Amino acid sequence: MVRKAVRMNEEMAGRTRVETVMATIRQRIAGRSLTLGARLPSVRGLAASMKLSTSTVVDAYERLVAEGAILSRPGSGFYVANQAAPFALAEVGPKLDRAVDPFWISRQSLEADETDLKPGCGWLPPSWLPGDSMRRALRTLARADGAALADYSSPLGLPPLRQLISRRMGERGIEASPDQIMLADSGTQAIDLICRFLLEPGDTVLVDDPCYFNFHALLRAHRAKIVGVPYTPSGPDLERFAEVVAEHRPRLYITNSAIHNPTGATLSPVTAHRVLKLADQFDLTIVEDDIFADFEYTPAPRLAAFDGLERVIHIGSFSKTLSASARCGFVAAKPEWIDGLTDLKIATSFGGGRMTAELVLNALSDGGYRKHMETLRHRLARTMGEVSVRLKGLGITPWLEPQAGMFLWCRLPDGIDAADVARAALKKRIVLAPGNAFSLSQSATNFMRFNVSQTLDARAFEVLGDVLGKTAR
Repeated sequence: MVRKAVRMNEEMAGRTRVETVMATIRQRIAGRSLTLGARLPSVRGLAASMKLSTSTVVDAYERLVAEGAILSRPGSGFYVANQAAPFALAEVGPKLDRAVDPFWISRQSLEADETDLKPGCGWLPPSWLPGDSMRRALRTLARADGAALADYSSPLGLPPLRQLISRRMGERGIEASPDQIMLADSGTQAIDLICRFLLEPGDTVLVDDPCYFNFHALLRAHRAKIVGVPYTPSGPDLERFAEVVAEHRPRLYITNSAIHNPTGATLSPVTAHRVLKLADQFDLTIVEDDIFADFEYTPAPRLAAFDGLERVIHIGSFSKTLSASARCGFVAAKPEWIDGLTDLKIATSFGGGRMTAELVLNALSDGGYRKHMETLRHRLARTMGEVSVRLKGLGITPWLEPQAGMFLWCRLPDGIDAADVARAALKKRIVLAPGNAFSLSQSATNFMRFNVSQTLDARAFEVLGDVLGKTAR
């Protein structure tokens, strides 16, 4: 396996053998498999494992000493220097083709200009969001007192917004008092705080396969061991779920219950009860990411509702329905955990953004928000049908027809690699989301996630048809 990786790196990067050894050591230092002060593999040991001469390894080590990356201690060996390299997420884990790397999708989507098409991104076009409600909220905020515009927020976050979130959660069967809710800067920050609070490096975390690709990146940032369980149209594969939790004893399970990303599937009550029973049996904490809640017509089962926030931590945000520029999310959990999370929030971001919380509160309290969401749900359902038909005409088949939301998880024609399609489409200024970016097992080679709200332009289908035809040949 090591020889194969070395040959691949040499062929792709054109490195000499010495440069390959240096890159290998740098990668291990960046990924913290070689930590500060750690002893490097012996010259003979590394030479044998990489099938290289000892002189090649000696040369590489000497160059790394000259760079200051490692230290030489005569008679003892080589050690990671005090000036260790910064942690580099891109170096953690096996090297993936950049076309199926989550950072590739995120960067291309975020850096795209207004003329680029983004069927692979995870948000609505600006014209689909409630701009008028946000403008009214901004005007209201402009008339607020000085504290709202200039002061820190309280540690838990703006009380009226937490009260509103508590009522909204109650509509989905989740009982949480305002004191059990802590505001965060986003749903992503909420998960980050939970990981900081509950995980130690090396802890095992269970995710769906496929799942939202940034879960992978975030968990790697926390040095967690990630294991996956196949996802079905009604939730995780229960037989495999039971096997995985028994074998790996994960600390956390991170999932979507309502509208699953990327599949659009909905958790069934039977699956939810079985998952909670297994969580109780194996002392597993569940993080329920519910950022797509407002896209539903009828509330799906929530693990937090069945569990009463005993083993489930519930999170949400408003980036997908209000504005990605006004970043605001929340965590709901049992009181003793909210207390610890609040201390951690103070340590990492102090008081949080009061102005954004005031803005979100004003927008959500506007009677136009609910009307907007009702219109948006109908618009997405109509668009979902249109895009599904057009994709099927290209031989791209939805894995299921979602009940709500913006995503279609689709299988490409046999023999087509989604990464190849994404690379070719990018040359035409179209950003796509290949399946393996979502799959820990790398078993979604010919799958792709489409955001239907971003896939209406005829150019997207023209380019897809052209690329699929060329790739098939």
